[in-house]
Amino acid sequence: MDVYLDPRSGRTYPLDARRWQGDDGAPLTVRPRPGIGPRSVQKSTRSLWRYRAALPGDIARPVSLGEGCTPLIEGRWGDHDVRFKLEWFNPSGSFKDRGTSVMVSLLAQAGVESVVEDSSGNGGSSVAAYCAAAGIGARILAPEGTSPAKVLQARAYGAEVALVPGDRTATSEQAVREARTTAYASHNWHPFFLQGTKTLAYELWEDLGFVAPDAVVTVAGAGSIVLGCDLGFGELLAAGHIERLPRLLVAQPERCAPIHAAFQGGRAADFGPTVAEGTAIRSPVRLPEVVDAIRRSGGDTVAIPEDDIIAATRRLAGIGLYAEPTSASAAAAIDTFVARGTIRPGERTVVVLTGSGLKAASAMGRIVT
Repeated sequence: MDVYLDPRSGRTYPLDARRWQGDDGAPLTVRPRPGIGPRSVQKSTRSLWRYRAALPGDIARPVSLGEGCTPLIEGRWGDHDVRFKLEWFNPSGSFKDRGTSVMVSLLAQAGVESVVEDSSGNGGSSVAAYCAAAGIGARILAPEGTSPAKVLQARAYGAEVALVPGDRTATSEQAVREARTTAYASHNWHPFFLQGTKTLAYELWEDLGFVAPDAVVTVAGAGSIVLGCDLGFGELLAAGHIERLPRLLVAQPERCAPIHAAFQGGRAADFGPTVAEGTAIRSPVRLPEVVDAIRRSGGDTVAIPEDDIIAATRRLAGIGLYAEPTSASAAAAIDTFVARGTIRPGERTVVVLTGSGLKAASAMGRIVT
């Protein structure tokens, strides 16, 4: 039976669309589910809901805008062949739509009429889009320095957007206060968001002919891609459908790298503004779980200087890939991981590009002009 699990204490809770944390304030996940095989993939469904058999909640009517099924293209970075997973092909322009579709589907099925969400941009615009599709009212809280294009996008979907003075932490604290009186559709806290994100692992497995990649390079703020890949590939491994977990290779901006610091056993550098605004999260709520997932995979982390993020953004555009700086951090990390030997010649390496450059028009204008 599907239940919520507190991985820190082992305590379980019944599935409840409105529950987003344990009674003691700990983050929750859904207890690991049996992995599905190729025959369980609904190949006629052109969205992440083709992996419906891997998802909990018995959701009768998914709220879907066609998320998932994003391109995996062959490319070259320096002397190494890689595959770029273009997650900006999701409907709102970022990977967040995977988690949001599953989370909002559960909330809609439970009859939730309005939600609050806090975001540095992409999560908020994603929640606004899917709430619009579901007929649910959305209030999006965002840091006052959020990219205008992301704020505009959320408002275009009909959401109420409130800009909160201060940094990303201040926005999160405000959302938790408001969550006392309304449903909290948090892409960082809600357990069902990670269930949607884990479909990235299933999709990469299918993209590669039902074989796992050797390494997945991604950027992390709160670490939902890391945790989603850990969940999805972990289920596939337990079911015997893959032979080993792919190494999770994680990039963070040097100016905000708490996951990197925790993984490497060092002290986090003083926080500073970063062009990779989507990763500017000082205290990820699932930090121990993210670090454990990287270790379990045999993975690694790196902190990327601002100049290298900017250079990678330009370099990607130069090969036709218009990625926002947050997303480009993953590409910037390739050279370091190659030098360390954690990306190896002849292996299948996937680089996840999380969001479009169109989402950060102001930053892109400063970088490319």
